[in-house]
Amino acid sequence: MAVSSIPARSEDPTARPARAPRKPRGEGQWALGHREPLNPNERIKKDDDPLNVRARIENIYAHRGFASIDPQDLRGRFRWWGLYTQRKAGIDGGRTAVLEPHELEDEFFMLRVRIDGGQLSLAQLRVIADISREFARDTADITDRQNIQFHWIRVEDMPEIWRRLESVGLQTTEACGDCPRIVLGSPVAGVARDELLDPTPAIDEIVARYVGDKQFSNLPRKFKTSISWLVDTPYESNDIALLGVDHPEHGPGFDVWVGGGLSTNPMLAKRLGVWVPLAEVPDVWAGVVGIFRDYGYRRLRNRARLKFLVADWGVERFREVLEKEYLGRTLLDGPAPELPAKPVDHVGVHEQADGRHYVGAAPVVGRVSGGQLAQLADVVEAHGSDRVRLTPYQKLLVLDVPSERTESLVDALRGIGLEARPSAWRRGTMACTGIEYCKLAIVETKARGEELVARLEQRLRDFDADISIHINGCPNACARTQVADIGLKGQLVVGPDGRQVEGFQVHLGGGLGMAQGQTAGFGRKLRGLKTTAEELPEYVERLARRYLAGRSAGETFANWVIRVDEEELR
Repeated sequence: MAVSSIPARSEDPTARPARAPRKPRGEGQWALGHREPLNPNERIKKDDDPLNVRARIENIYAHRGFASIDPQDLRGRFRWWGLYTQRKAGIDGGRTAVLEPHELEDEFFMLRVRIDGGQLSLAQLRVIADISREFARDTADITDRQNIQFHWIRVEDMPEIWRRLESVGLQTTEACGDCPRIVLGSPVAGVARDELLDPTPAIDEIVARYVGDKQFSNLPRKFKTSISWLVDTPYESNDIALLGVDHPEHGPGFDVWVGGGLSTNPMLAKRLGVWVPLAEVPDVWAGVVGIFRDYGYRRLRNRARLKFLVADWGVERFREVLEKEYLGRTLLDGPAPELPAKPVDHVGVHEQADGRHYVGAAPVVGRVSGGQLAQLADVVEAHGSDRVRLTPYQKLLVLDVPSERTESLVDALRGIGLEARPSAWRRGTMACTGIEYCKLAIVETKARGEELVARLEQRLRDFDADISIHINGCPNACARTQVADIGLKGQLVVGPDGRQVEGFQVHLGGGLGMAQGQTAGFGRKLRGLKTTAEELPEYVERLARRYLAGRSAGETFANWVIRVDEEELR
């Protein structure tokens, strides 16, 4: 008889029965029946739709003041109307992570005005300038999401601020929060010589139909959009991006990308491989948002962005769900977009399709003021224009300028601190809000950026290459740190005397696929490569000089970074 090789069952009466395998923990996906709120943010949204808080602001908080605000409204639902409490002055970066929110915050607010597509009329510009001067202590930063951002806002003033904004067609609805944020668009949509199809009607329809609609007011996290015919927005870092393509059979339309996002776990958007005509863009956009709402991960906040779902599913499954469950039809396959010969930022003087010109100008790291914007409005009007555009790179454009008036406009802009022929350093440097106002920040950014640009303009004024420098006050990458030539992530570092001081971790050679020959990728992080804030200008100057001395013909900074030894980068 053959002897079995199977061990005999234990007769030990104390032996525990084998446990059944655990079921995988749900990720909080509504479509799979996981409706129970799994973290405080989800509970706040379930208890009351955040859009409802505006009525309480207007009817209660604006009359009773800051002390009357419910904490769940203050640190949660207010964001759906563009409001964040700003950082209390004098709290250093070392205390950012150890203090409670109520200890960090001041009784004033940062307010974002959403400017979808970056499009501003002269009347809108004047209202923004007036609000800045009357209610925001003359603050009005241009963000890299084409928003205008005020500071020092009091809750008591919000009803009047909303009245003025809405009287000229502006809003703060869902400028922040777990909802569809501002729709990025080309600042030259409708006037660009190389544009075959203006996506502005689709952007307008999305905003009119869905922004402020409760069907999309409770998403797992924020949802970022970019829609542009030209490759002039950071499309690969958005949850959804649509880029112009000319289909060989069906003509001009849009290529769809999904799942981009930076922050502490950066991922680049992926092509779905579909072609969408202009008329169908809003429906496809709504389908992607619907997938995010229903299948997005709500258990952990740090895994709740759409990029994690796209990474887990892959684009084939994502496209299948979009087509079968949300659109009810198959999308057409489409070609990839053609990239321009070199990156486009629209700074300088350029001819429009109608023969007139637009002029793009750079403030320093997006910092402007209400007074400066009022002067800008006067300059724009004096040169026969009624349209200004903001860019996703903290710049601004004046459209519709007669050719004979362009040089006068360049001079007038320079006179109010806006440079249409900037140095490479002013042109390429961006900065987030930083510790001056942001409760998450660890270091100062705007002032450091201004100091850096001034130093480099003095020492390397004739620098002949394009280098992007993105300065961020914390790891959240609001200034797109990982996709800059020189990305600077704020943190505390050890100074020369052994004490902790403000500084930056350095990322080198990152970038997006914005031109032919460019490969999108995240900056190179070298072990221990950090600089104090005080030493930052010297470090960047040293790095730039080494690049100039060691580059080969036509070699970009990003390619040089990949090629050289680490010691060259320190």
